Amino acid sequence: MKTIKGPAVFLAQFMDDVAPFNTLDGLCKWASGLGYKGIQIPTLDKSIIDLDIAATSQTYCDEFKGKINAYDLEITELSTHIQGQLVAVHPAHDIMFDVFVPKELKGKPKQRTAWAADQMQKAGIVSRRLGLNTHATFSGSLLWPVMHPWPQQPKGLVETGFKELADRWLPILNTFDENGVDVCYEVHPVEDIHDGDTFERFLEATGNHKRVNILYDPSHFVLQQLDYIKYIEHYHQFIKAFHVKDAEFNPTGKKGMFGGYNDWKNRAGRYRSPGDGQVDFKTVFSKLTEYGCDVWAVLEWECVVKSPEQGAKEGVAFINRHIIETTTKRFDDFAGGADTNKKELRKILGI
Repeated sequence: MKTIKGPAVFLAQFMDDVAPFNTLDGLCKWASGLGYKGIQIPTLDKSIIDLDIAATSQTYCDEFKGKINAYDLEITELSTHIQGQLVAVHPAHDIMFDVFVPKELKGKPKQRTAWAADQMQKAGIVSRRLGLNTHATFSGSLLWPVMHPWPQQPKGLVETGFKELADRWLPILNTFDENGVDVCYEVHPVEDIHDGDTFERFLEATGNHKRVNILYDPSHFVLQQLDYIKYIEHYHQFIKAFHVKDAEFNPTGKKGMFGGYNDWKNRAGRYRSPGDGQVDFKTVFSKLTEYGCDVWAVLEWECVVKSPEQGAKEGVAFINRHIIETTTKRFDDFAGGADTNKKELRKILGI
């Protein structure tokens, strides 16, 4: 068993144009002041971290890490969710995902893919320079538009999709391997890795690459109506990152899992602040602890009702309340249990 680290917070949803959320110093001071011990850092905004510089400068990385440590914070992981998404984009999503790339790459899907892959490889190098051994990202998706088999999927389409996805990721995974860093894919709707079966398909397509691992977020499984507790039992050896995010699923006679194209507030499945949804976090933390998952408990705030400020404040106490300090003794040690030799053991058994 292993005690989960935390509390930590993913900065992505809190970054803003107004203080204190518009600078790294401001975000660190804010997070530390609330009682967080770690931060998960998005890497798309160069004002927070510049992967191009960091990949070639240990001094830059040392100063970056030193600044964060000065606020009594640790870096849990770097996040390349956006860059990872852009490693594999179906043409149906080209225009919408172009919002995330530099101006000169808009409308150029091949160049965008190459840029994303380069950013991912730099993230592996930078993670090592920062002393990190895990990394958070998305897989991207080539198959999501054909997720529901209508029209019927041509034979071999899914296998072809996962082979292409693996081919794009293998050079990246090898770079992470060279730097001793595990790639933790957030299992998430719209990604080709969105449940257990798809994780296994990707793992097999990469030749069971040892750097393929999981960022576990139970909220996404609530929306899929997938058993998020048994998921831990199936894949605990791959779970090396953890988002603490809640969700609820309340189907009606008018809408269910697919949501009816409604906005988040009016969907049957909605993300909520931790403790406000339906996730059994007591069991989640217990299972992760029992299986010895070496993870940070990182708050990812997404809620259609509660403000981010309140969610962040409540998140510290929520995570602290659920972290289990693993025992170093058995509860019945008080009853003794004298040392015995082989002869005495046989005598106890009457043999």
